[in-house]
Amino acid sequence: MPRRFPVFLAASAALLLAAPGGASGQATNDESADPHAFADLTSPAHDYWTRELKDPFTRFKADFEAGKIELDFSSEKAFVISLLKVLDIPATSQMLLFSTTSLQLRFISPRNPRSLFFNEDVYLGYIPGGRIEIISLDPEVGGIFYIFDIPQNGARPVVERSERCMNCHADDDTRQVPGIAIKSVIPGPTGGSLNSYRREQIGHQIPFSERFGGWHLTSGEEIGHHWGNLIGRLSNGEMSTQKLEPGTLFSWDKYPVATSDILPQLIHEHQGGFVDRVVEASYRARAYLHEGNGRLTNRVHIETLKKTADELVRYLLFADEAEFPRGGIAYDTAYAEDFARHAKRLPNGVSLRDLDMETRLFKYRCSYMIDTAIFRGIPDVFKQHVYRRLGEALSVEKPDPAFGYLPSREKQAIQAILRGTLEDLPKGW
Repeated sequence: MPRRFPVFLAASAALLLAAPGGASGQATNDESADPHAFADLTSPAHDYWTRELKDPFTRFKADFEAGKIELDFSSEKAFVISLLKVLDIPATSQMLLFSTTSLQLRFISPRNPRSLFFNEDVYLGYIPGGRIEIISLDPEVGGIFYIFDIPQNGARPVVERSERCMNCHADDDTRQVPGIAIKSVIPGPTGGSLNSYRREQIGHQIPFSERFGGWHLTSGEEIGHHWGNLIGRLSNGEMSTQKLEPGTLFSWDKYPVATSDILPQLIHEHQGGFVDRVVEASYRARAYLHEGNGRLTNRVHIETLKKTADELVRYLLFADEAEFPRGGIAYDTAYAEDFARHAKRLPNGVSLRDLDMETRLFKYRCSYMIDTAIFRGIPDVFKQHVYRRLGEALSVEKPDPAFGYLPSREKQAIQAILRGTLEDLPKGW
């Protein structure tokens, strides 16, 4: 399918990189009246509901419905395991949550947790006795949402595109674009939320003390206080909590693996923050280009995109990563091995997927998500500014104080990995 916009002109790139005085124009009336106008899903700039989709699950759906893919229908669990395998999602990425923060809240409780699995492009939710939920990332418009029944008696499921998922996955929690939402709440005895934390925030910058509410953790004791594995009770306006050990109210046999490890939760948090920032940037750039007939001519738009790119580069380079506990975090190596399978390694063996887990999440602090379809799908005029700013941030010869936390050797290692990994870096980068 051809792109929705003309090829971006060199003049557009120059305008994006120019100083404020180098462009003219003010914010449009729509932008002034509605700061989220850029995210109008029905706009011709995005055409979210009717465009031809390029996300992985949509492609899978077509092949599955055509009978080209066989799955195991012998049980719910067997079906989920076979579906994960076909979608190349590791079962070891499993995370369990018992809060009713889902479209299928009637199925979720501390006695029947919801499980989530993911890779870089597809997120899958499974609740025993419930329906399968899918978020599949289209490179241009972000999350595409599907829901379908778990097959019974060998019947093939009817896969539906869901609109109701947008209630939580295209609001302030996801920067108004179709993305990833992660909640942290204190659930009551039946899973309903009594209190919530980190509202409208997502990403690796969130302190551990504000994460994991309503989620099970089977590791990670080293991080100290957090809201995972806790049930709340209200009495006379006061809330008390009690610990809920994973597996005490449900059987692990219902799930593909018997863990809800901290490592996939940390990776998932990082990915979610990356996805939402990149999708927001894509929507902004497309909307502004559409308004300018393929060019950026509005000064406010240009400055907004520059600020957005700077923010994205800080996120790419883990500038505000939450502080790790002294001594690091222990984790289950099974998911670490599955996560490393997709690493693009240089001849010396290094990659952006190399974990640290002693003082930070990754050994080389540049997100592996820079080499994914969701990043490659952002408009080129915006991406080139990200690359330019990334080059400045990683400069050893002219160090940027904003990235002084990165030692010179780490900067040089990241530069080498990016040159050996990405195919569209600017000439001379």
